Amino acid sequence: MSIKGSSLIIPISIVVHLIIINGTLYLLTPDTYTQNLNALYYNFSWLLITNALDFYPTKRKETFFTNIHKMLNLYTLFGLCYFAIFGFSNTAKGSTLFHVEVLLVIFLLLTLYRIFFYWAIRRYRFHGGNFVNVLAIGRDKNLKKIRKVFDDPYLGYRYKGFFDDSPSKSPTYLGKVKDAFDYVAKNSIDEIYCMASKFSQKELQRLIDFADNNMIKLKVIPDNKEVFTRAMTLEMFDEIPVLNFRRQPLDTDYAKIVKRMFDLFFSSLVIVFVLSWLVPLMYVLIKAESPGPLFFRQKRHGYKKRVFWCYKFRSMAPNAESDSKMATKNDMRVTKIGKFIRKTSIDELPQFINVFLGDMSVVGPRPHMELHTEDYQGSVDKYLVRHFVKPGITGLAQIRGYRGEVERKSDILNRIRLDVLYIEKWTLSLDLHIIFSTMRNVFAGEAKAY
Repeated sequence: MSIKGSSLIIPISIVVHLIIINGTLYLLTPDTYTQNLNALYYNFSWLLITNALDFYPTKRKETFFTNIHKMLNLYTLFGLCYFAIFGFSNTAKGSTLFHVEVLLVIFLLLTLYRIFFYWAIRRYRFHGGNFVNVLAIGRDKNLKKIRKVFDDPYLGYRYKGFFDDSPSKSPTYLGKVKDAFDYVAKNSIDEIYCMASKFSQKELQRLIDFADNNMIKLKVIPDNKEVFTRAMTLEMFDEIPVLNFRRQPLDTDYAKIVKRMFDLFFSSLVIVFVLSWLVPLMYVLIKAESPGPLFFRQKRHGYKKRVFWCYKFRSMAPNAESDSKMATKNDMRVTKIGKFIRKTSIDELPQFINVFLGDMSVVGPRPHMELHTEDYQGSVDKYLVRHFVKPGITGLAQIRGYRGEVERKSDILNRIRLDVLYIEKWTLSLDLHIIFSTMRNVFAGEAKAY
């Protein structure tokens, strides 16, 4: 294997995957596997699906979770292909449940290998393998930022330095731009990073031609005018690159479907196994202490600032300030049973009905009452970004301690900062982490749960 390019990394992965699939099927379903051309069908299906999904090509910054949606799509399609052959050839031996278990074993082994693969390749790069030599031409603020990527030993970059017409005392300064061409020709450079703000169109074209003629990858970093963001992506309109400054993971159809399916599944469990017996019990306890309805409902802003009725178990005596004033510490409006259900977050459980109906999600930015939304959207920067997704019963801000009463300006600023971070960095694993953290906090108790 080439230490530098490591061109066999992907072929080895393909072989290992086929060994796992064929070995498992041969050991667990020998009769089915050896009949007719089943073995050939399984291998062909796997290779066809992985090629269609562009599953194997990996980027240096890719991790186990980067393209996990491709892995789930791959498993789903291969599972369908696995069962499809039984309908045509009637070669299935054993029950449907047995074959589901066989598939789960295959998927588990493939997932474990995927985890090992990303761990191993990072270690391999750390010890000098699978590296690329890179240099920069032109210097601006962006170079300092991408240097952080180049300096990560687990990514396999070997940064040689930069060329710029403005002399520098930096130890990585290699000379003026005109000297770069000779340096590249005499050294084994794989990638050139060019700061677009430093060059004219003619100079850039010359650099492009030079890179093409020397089989070097050229990457141009545009002049950002100090407006780059974490959520920005590049889209192509024919040959014109267009920067999208507010694209988040939940924009994809896959993410929307996965999150909605999870919401339906989770909310159904809570409604059937918890609310079915909790609602009658709460009715007795709440009505016994104070007159009024079982549920407290309030208009709140949701996805794209649409208004919906948010449901909670009533924890306060009926009052005129319920739609304008948040609960505060030692709030006299809170009933005795209300203190308990607020402390344990039981009062929030009816919102799983909102989740089931599609107004909310299990995880997301907490919805605010209309009055507060109108107030904060004019005083808190990026406040309305949180309305790009459905509001949630719990969220990243809540597990970090920013829930309940806003006592100081920093409370709402940090809450919005974490809400925006969640929107930009959403993954299913992040949702699960937030749910487990929320459950842990419920049992441990939270200072602002009042």
